[in-house]
Amino acid sequence: MKAIVVREPGGVDKLRYEDVADPVPGPGEVRVRLEYAGLNRRDLYARMGQYPRVRFPAIPGSDGAGVVDAVGAGVEALEAGDAVIIYPALNWGEDERAPSRAFEILGIPTDGTYAEQIVVPAANVFPKPGYLTGPEAAALPLVGLTAYRCLFARGKLEAGEQVLIPGIGGGLATMLLLMATAAGAHVAVTSSQDRKMTRAREMGAYASVNYRQADYVAELRRAVPDGFDLIVDTLGGPGFEDLVAVARPGGRLVLVGATAGPVPSLVLPRIFLKHLDLLGTSMGSPLDFARMLDFCLEHQIHPIVDRVFPLAEASAAQEYLWAGGQFGKVVLQVSGPT
Repeated sequence: MKAIVVREPGGVDKLRYEDVADPVPGPGEVRVRLEYAGLNRRDLYARMGQYPRVRFPAIPGSDGAGVVDAVGAGVEALEAGDAVIIYPALNWGEDERAPSRAFEILGIPTDGTYAEQIVVPAANVFPKPGYLTGPEAAALPLVGLTAYRCLFARGKLEAGEQVLIPGIGGGLATMLLLMATAAGAHVAVTSSQDRKMTRAREMGAYASVNYRQADYVAELRRAVPDGFDLIVDTLGGPGFEDLVAVARPGGRLVLVGATAGPVPSLVLPRIFLKHLDLLGTSMGSPLDFARMLDFCLEHQIHPIVDRVFPLAEASAAQEYLWAGGQFGKVVLQVSGPT
């Protein structure tokens, strides 16, 4: 089969389009012929060797959708020809509160979805939601799972609450917006790009503020004078103190990323005097994944797909993602219809 292989850490030139042996499913496993694979920023950091437990050579990619083409011994609930979507993690464990020590995400060190075929445990394979296109299905797993856990398993979102999503535009942020508005929340967003804020308002955000403007915190306070009930932060960095400032007393901040780098300072009294809850999370359990799929089906949520690249152009796709201009998810076409 054809696959993208990373043999050593480095730049996008380390993504090599190669012939590799077809994987063979063992007991309890299935092989999926992938049609589309979604990109995540995790793929970029793993390629550069900046991710825990990275090992090479490996095939990157966590998100995928396709068709079962072989099953291992003992697999009875699935058969060749089933259209499926892949739960993108391994070894969550029995505790819904947090993953086990053996937890990992598909795609470096375990071979991932930048390939024509992948073998995964049968428990990782779920029926593809029939209302989704192939690219949408491949765009859903990681960001859908993470967004669902942020908002509901950890954030305990309720209808009517005020929600802030900083840095709208990426796959996770756009999914957070879709899910939060579907749940009946009032959502505000920030961005440094006016066109992204316009798209967010078209998707249901009632307020948007450019965080490059000097008075953006004051603008958020004018929009929501009592403060935000729930803030989901994918950025970290120096802007985190501003999020603390606009949270309502007793509010919740769910922390799920640090793409803007470390928080340079943190004034603790601003947190404990406001009685804020800081809640860390990442990914989610198989139960979260099943509930996420049910939620998306109930509300007919379509992930936003910004652009689709051929598998052989994975290097260009990762460069495009790294540039940060996308709105929604970037997807690789592996073998699906054009």
